[in-house]
Amino acid sequence: MKRNQNKALQGQKKMGDALVKGNCGMRAWLSAMAMALAVSLPVAAQMPGGAAPTSSTPMSPSPIGDTSAVAKEAQGWLVDLIKMNTTNPPGNEQTAAKYIAGILQKEGITAELLDVAPGRSAVVARLRSAAVADPSKALLLVAHMDVVGVERARWTVDPFGAETKDGYLYGRGAIDDKGMLAANLAAFIALKRSAARLNRDVIFLATDDEEQGGDASIKTLIAKYWDKFAAAYALNEGGRVVLKNGKVQYVAVQASEKVAVNVAVIAKGPSGHGSQPTKENAVVHLAAAVAKIGTYSTPIHFTSIVRRYFEQLAVLEDDEIGKWMRSLDTPDRGEHAQKVIADADPMWNSMMRDTIAPTMLTAGVRNNVIPGEARANLNIRLLPGDTVEPLLGELTKLVNDPQIRFEVQPDAGQVSTPSSLESDFYATITKVAAQEFSGVPVLPYLSTGATDSAQLRWHNVQAYGLMPFPITEEDTKRMHGDDERIPLASFTKGVDVLAKIVAEFASAR
Repeated sequence: MKRNQNKALQGQKKMGDALVKGNCGMRAWLSAMAMALAVSLPVAAQMPGGAAPTSSTPMSPSPIGDTSAVAKEAQGWLVDLIKMNTTNPPGNEQTAAKYIAGILQKEGITAELLDVAPGRSAVVARLRSAAVADPSKALLLVAHMDVVGVERARWTVDPFGAETKDGYLYGRGAIDDKGMLAANLAAFIALKRSAARLNRDVIFLATDDEEQGGDASIKTLIAKYWDKFAAAYALNEGGRVVLKNGKVQYVAVQASEKVAVNVAVIAKGPSGHGSQPTKENAVVHLAAAVAKIGTYSTPIHFTSIVRRYFEQLAVLEDDEIGKWMRSLDTPDRGEHAQKVIADADPMWNSMMRDTIAPTMLTAGVRNNVIPGEARANLNIRLLPGDTVEPLLGELTKLVNDPQIRFEVQPDAGQVSTPSSLESDFYATITKVAAQEFSGVPVLPYLSTGATDSAQLRWHNVQAYGLMPFPITEEDTKRMHGDDERIPLASFTKGVDVLAKIVAEFASAR
């Protein structure tokens, strides 16, 4: 068994080297990948009661030691954090920041509140490797304290009650992003308790206003307090540990993300009495425009990270889907393959193209008054490197209505270059994640949602996203939705994985 395992790991390393150098085609790569997977260890079997898979791959001793105790403490911290209503707007993250600072201070770690707005403070703390900070080596652990709003009537539990049921912890923020926040805190404290000798500073940062990206966001923190948490590397949300049929299928590490842009669609027309309808009714023109936009699909094109993601995922999917993934770039079957893949999964569709989602409609002041203006909001997500102006040109031609105009809103996301897939930190994440999840593939990933990492990448930070908790697709969809929850066993496993990644990268050898 050990000889087979070593053979598999050697095969996977050769494949990774070939991919990096670009010296093998897709057909050769797939053949090698299949051979390696055939002799690799099986992923962990399904465990009862919602328990997460655990590793059966031998590992070298971690400098962090046993994390079960701190994971149990972290579960309590997560419960408390969920009970703090930090819905944004208005956020009110200062209460959570003070709570986190108190936990750190009990561990003998100096924590500092960074005020960004009334009632809104971030919290930062540092484990030093030397008397003088060296940002060129430092590792930043970042997570946000604010959460999106809820429709309480659609929840089966109190969204801020932190109720435990059937092995799950329910509550707004359980996954996005208070689970990661508690896990970061646990990894940071575990490293302190281990008394490991560090080869780089490790910085803990809990941010505000990630969900809105407004005046209290990480952009403001960087402008006012960059010297407090400047780093070369960062670990944030944005990745995934994909759980399917009780087994971890693969680990996705976010190295890039789409750029959010909001665009107002504005229809103008004569106002008047509702008893005298006209063809120039702004609501009618807006509705027609939104209907056209809602069924429009932008052209597909692949970034290097998305191309690599699908190449590796093709081996893991069932034969039918895998066949079409292998055909995505072929001249004779590519167009049909792209449609099949886009229709199979909304996330895959969004990874391959710029997307447009109408999200809000506004018009009218009274039931019997025809409004002079009607508005809709388009939430556009651009692939890295794309700009919104050419897309708006296409939409203008599509709508073809002089009563309609488009107006880009001022809250656009940050365009940034992808993080390197060749960095030492990415290698550490890949190594530890593969070991901890029984040798499953670790894939580079472009997230369709925006994170604080974009702002960090803009400041030359090699930022990566890894939500380390094994989660099913069903539970992933609960983020920003109803009955958000996290499996407690997955949370425990995620704390352990995250702590080992941090310790492996930050501990001197």
